[in-house]
Amino acid sequence: MSLDDHRLRERLEQGLNELGIDAFPARREGLLTLLALLHKWNRAYNLTAVRAPEEMVSRHLLDSAAVAPFVTGSTLLDVGAGPGLPGLVLAILEPERRVTLLDSNGKKVRFQRQAVMELGLTNVTPVQARVEAFEGPKEGYGEVISRAFASLGDFVSLSADLVADGGRWLAMKGPSVDDELSGLPENVAPVASHELTVPFESGQRRLVILERTDSTQGRP
Repeated sequence: MSLDDHRLRERLEQGLNELGIDAFPARREGLLTLLALLHKWNRAYNLTAVRAPEEMVSRHLLDSAAVAPFVTGSTLLDVGAGPGLPGLVLAILEPERRVTLLDSNGKKVRFQRQAVMELGLTNVTPVQARVEAFEGPKEGYGEVISRAFASLGDFVSLSADLVADGGRWLAMKGPSVDDELSGLPENVAPVASHELTVPFESGQRRLVILERTDSTQGRP
């Protein structure tokens, strides 16, 4: 890690503790290495508007980690992953989970690939494609997640063919997400909504989990 800053390490460890995530030392080091890579690449490729490493800890690493307790599937597709968030963080925290990162932006996918290589992640596959043109595995993914990718309706409709039978959508949204519920397909409904408190962040965050209401009717 090039950002040899004790404060960043303490900030990350405190944040993980507040989230109730007991990450092994190697996984915490992986998150710090990801932070250093993101900060380094961001100066040249403008991957994120967040510039300060301290803010990256809270607004990227901890924001992504906040949903970890609710991600239960063995396969995860991160739609509109950008530089790999939350997918890379979730893959580092749970090496047994197979994660696919999907984004149409070439420079962001190049960063994903570099991060996967430097972190030695064998459970992550970066893909450059638009979600509507992406053909995933025939069986689909157990869970499909997005972080402020699109409206709930668009997120579900665009990724409908990518969710496995009995699978779930996980949408990381802001507090106004209720306004988007009317845009959902008729056979998809929220089954849970979790308020997320991200350490060192004052803004409200919600995780909305959606499922098909009638799996016998096929995908929306």
